[in-house]
Amino acid sequence: MADITLISGSTLGSAEYVADHLAELLNDAGFSTETLHGPTLDVLKPQGIWLIVTSTHGAGELPDNLQPLFDAIQQQKPDLSGLRYGAIGIGNREYDLFCGAIISIDQLLSSLGAVRVGERLEIDVQEHEIPEDPAEVWLTEWKTQI
Repeated sequence: MADITLISGSTLGSAEYVADHLAELLNDAGFSTETLHGPTLDVLKPQGIWLIVTSTHGAGELPDNLQPLFDAIQQQKPDLSGLRYGAIGIGNREYDLFCGAIISIDQLLSSLGAVRVGERLEIDVQEHEIPEDPAEVWLTEWKTQI
């Protein structure tokens, strides 16, 4: 089974909870995982499989613990053609830039050659009080595509 690096960006902890829950499910399914909450670029491999889970802060911004990674990728522009990734955003549709953080990350990674596996999941906290629930449903299909 594949090695999967789960990367979370969170302000209040919801994305961390989702990433930890998905890592458990992936481990139970036989995958090898590593979960990193707000990692820096130097600890990540630019190839393999990433599963990114992030909330959106303020007006569509990345959480503070994920902004340095985003900035480093944007500035260094590493070759990510050997990277496949999944994308999960957590937000609130009442805001103009719903799930803006995961949309920005998705666009950045794909612009550098990374290939998204499956559809991007955007979770509205107004509809899903427990974001782990829709993420778990999404993961069932996603893990068959990697």
